[in-house]
Amino acid sequence: MNVTMDITQMNYVLTLARILNFNKAASEMGISQPTLTYHIKNIESEIGFTIFLREGKNVSLTLAGEQFCTSLWQIVEEYKTAVERGQNLSGRYKTTIRIGLPMRAAIPKLPEAIRRFSVERPEVLVTTDFHGYGDFTHFLSGQNDMEFMLQEDADSMTGVRSVSLYRSGISLITDASDVLASKKMIRMDDLKGRRLMVGGGSPPALRKVQHRIVSSGLVESFNSPDHDTTLTNVAAGQGICLAPEFIHQEGDGFVWIPFDCEEGFDCVLSVREEHSYIVDEFADLLHRLSSENGYQQL
Repeated sequence: MNVTMDITQMNYVLTLARILNFNKAASEMGISQPTLTYHIKNIESEIGFTIFLREGKNVSLTLAGEQFCTSLWQIVEEYKTAVERGQNLSGRYKTTIRIGLPMRAAIPKLPEAIRRFSVERPEVLVTTDFHGYGDFTHFLSGQNDMEFMLQEDADSMTGVRSVSLYRSGISLITDASDVLASKKMIRMDDLKGRRLMVGGGSPPALRKVQHRIVSSGLVESFNSPDHDTTLTNVAAGQGICLAPEFIHQEGDGFVWIPFDCEEGFDCVLSVREEHSYIVDEFADLLHRLSSENGYQQL
């Protein structure tokens, strides 16, 4: 099937799907109701299935229409993103550096690095790609020029070099009302009789610490599928948890207290061996800023 829908037609469908009224949707798009009706009929004829059910003035989506609009929305969003990136680069910028990371807190000095680099290299646009922790798809496919990761993950990849950032410790996360919240350092004995959330995609170093605590018999353990579920349980007073300090988001409403253990995480920027010297310059700047900030270096 040869489908030739353009972005305007996609917006016709998505606007009607959101408003579910031909007159109001047409008015919002600045066209007449008959014009919108004409385009929708042509689109449905072209794709070979009904998107909208019409019952008098009422409009609803068919099951196929719901699935189609979900996919269509993703296409339109990707199109908008592509246009925005193109507009950014077509003006003052000659090239771009794209950094992948799971959360802003993972590279605390990133805003300052971007600010400084924009002065040194005003022709270079530095952009971020936020994604799930441990998802290196965009880096491996070449979409990202550099990627935040743990040294152990970088070591498993070929054709990649690591630029050290800092060493992250492990912290206990608890509610502000917990008596542990007043401590400056948490030790294993402090956890006696507590319920410790474990699992949830914990990195190997954290799993090792969790196992050591649970094996001591001091705590009750509870398996949690992911970090958000864990934090929900902590907020509800259902337990406490340990987490890598590098995922600490300021203002999250929890108290993070360093946990006394040798284990930690070597946080690095991974850069593919085949890249421009501009990428090296920015990676080295991030390394220097991390050092200046007093982080424990690798």
